[in-house]
Amino acid sequence: MDQASHSQRNSLAALTLGAIGVVYGDIGTSPLYAFREALAQAAHDGIARAEILGVLSLALWALILVVTLKYVLFLSRMDNNGEGGVLSLMALAKRATGGRWSIVLLLGSAGAALFYGDAIITPALSVLSAVEGLKTIPGLGGMTEPTILGITVGILIALFAVQARGTAGVAVMFGPVCVVWFLALAGLGLWHIADAPQILAAFNPQHAITFMTSHGMTGLFVLGAVFLTVTGAEALIADMGHFGRKPIQLGWLSFVWPALTLNYLGQGALALKALAIAEAAKQPMANSDWFFIMAPDMLRAPLVVLATLATIIASQAVITGAYSLSHQAIALGLVPRMTIRQTSAQQMGQIYMPAVNWLLLLGVLLLVFGFRSSSAMAAAYGIAVTGTMVVTTCLAFIIAWKFWRWEPVWTALLVAPFLALDLFFFGANILRVSEGGWVPLVVASAVGIVIFTWLKGRKAAAERTMEQGVPLADMAGALAARPPVTIEGTAVFLTQDLDVTPSALLHNLKHNKALHRSNILLKVETQTTPFVELEDRLVTERVDNRFLKARLRYGYMDKIDVPSDLAREPYLLSASGGTSFFVGRSAIRFAAKPAMPRWMTVLFMILHRNSADPTAYFAIPPNRVVELGSQIEL
Repeated sequence: MDQASHSQRNSLAALTLGAIGVVYGDIGTSPLYAFREALAQAAHDGIARAEILGVLSLALWALILVVTLKYVLFLSRMDNNGEGGVLSLMALAKRATGGRWSIVLLLGSAGAALFYGDAIITPALSVLSAVEGLKTIPGLGGMTEPTILGITVGILIALFAVQARGTAGVAVMFGPVCVVWFLALAGLGLWHIADAPQILAAFNPQHAITFMTSHGMTGLFVLGAVFLTVTGAEALIADMGHFGRKPIQLGWLSFVWPALTLNYLGQGALALKALAIAEAAKQPMANSDWFFIMAPDMLRAPLVVLATLATIIASQAVITGAYSLSHQAIALGLVPRMTIRQTSAQQMGQIYMPAVNWLLLLGVLLLVFGFRSSSAMAAAYGIAVTGTMVVTTCLAFIIAWKFWRWEPVWTALLVAPFLALDLFFFGANILRVSEGGWVPLVVASAVGIVIFTWLKGRKAAAERTMEQGVPLADMAGALAARPPVTIEGTAVFLTQDLDVTPSALLHNLKHNKALHRSNILLKVETQTTPFVELEDRLVTERVDNRFLKARLRYGYMDKIDVPSDLAREPYLLSASGGTSFFVGRSAIRFAAKPAMPRWMTVLFMILHRNSADPTAYFAIPPNRVVELGSQIEL
């Protein structure tokens, strides 16, 4: 018993260390810019003790209310068989409502679209803010903007270029590096708190309330900047499938939250000391890069290097999250199939998606060259994150009500404060649309249009196929009455509707004048659970001695391997003559009576034409595939 509990403690410690290296990278690098940007917004009315304590109090209580209470203690319990994240919540809410509520799909799609805005901004902002720390090193204060941009771009290009090789080899270092990073945050904070212990008064929420009520519109702009302290909170639930709830909660409550709190207090203490010096000289206090000047001159360079490593790790976590979200979106039918490559034989979650990778890099570089500084870019950050948080809270209400079977009134009373806080932060960030907040809105809108067009186009194509198709029962009866030439072997026809004869089967009969002895109509379905057990995946239904309907059901996180899963039933693919997989390749054409607006049809054509080869997605060997074309008019 003692040995088992010891092993369990070791496992929990290892998972917690891994979580510190992956889950908290984004929120852990917020001290680089969050306090500085919030104080910069407050500086419009001049910086005094009330501004420093007010901004810091807002930051501390944002960490308490948004991250600790909402995410760590409440939303972390809303896992979909261990998996978290906005699409996992969508799938869980969809299952709870029987798939009948369109609002669930709308919320999930909006959350996914906003995440891509976050995925573009995080690497650009975090790496650029770390590299800007070079200017605080003695002797490098005159470093030019082009030099800083050049170093930033070099780091970012290298980061995205190595994704194709996988990150499993270097990921083992993420945890130890982030532990050193958080220890450095805590150490710097404690050092300066000791010089100005009066900063601890910021824990009193009265300072935050007084600041907001006395600063009018400026207070809302400050609140939008304060939200930078909690960016990355979504990762706490998004990565639950990799680490589990307990390690994530333990890592936050015992290590990450205290380190962040101490560092923000230390920055506030440093600002109070600077204010005292400015008042003694009877000069206005200037805002500074508070994080880096916390360190003494001799430690400034190592701190910049450590900060750069931490921001690279934070960027890596967001990039990996974008792959994972895209994988889920493909499985749930929200976007077209894309090429997915496995980069680790040991970890199923280690994947690489070329299209997502290079689109992200393009967006990141455009941001770096468009904004040219982390301060200019900070305004773009909050809207994507606050929008996703609003979506998450709404889905949480649906899950608690319909899945947990809580009373709707009590559920609303519990969720309402969180939603009000999210909407308050969202409204504060909306005020900064003209300063850069339009970036995530544009990205989210573009992704949203792609999702909507793909969903509507697939539905219209399925309806047209059904209209033009021949019912399978009628076809089976006709072939039984007048049998064609029968050849040995098994033919598997991939289809979306098991009651309609696949176009590939009709074309095969038309051109080859023959039918295989055994014909399987196969539909691959994605369930609203992340994983489906092997023994539960395959369901079959015999039509007659020639035809068999089969359903292969996968979870949205499962690795799809159609031949292997069909082969688990020996009678399906064991017939003499071998097995051929028939795939219909549909070409989209304009219809006389269009099912969609013309621009939407054009976009759907582009998405359909550039979607990845279904045979590769289903892991079917190319030498066993027969493709037959057809046309669908939309």
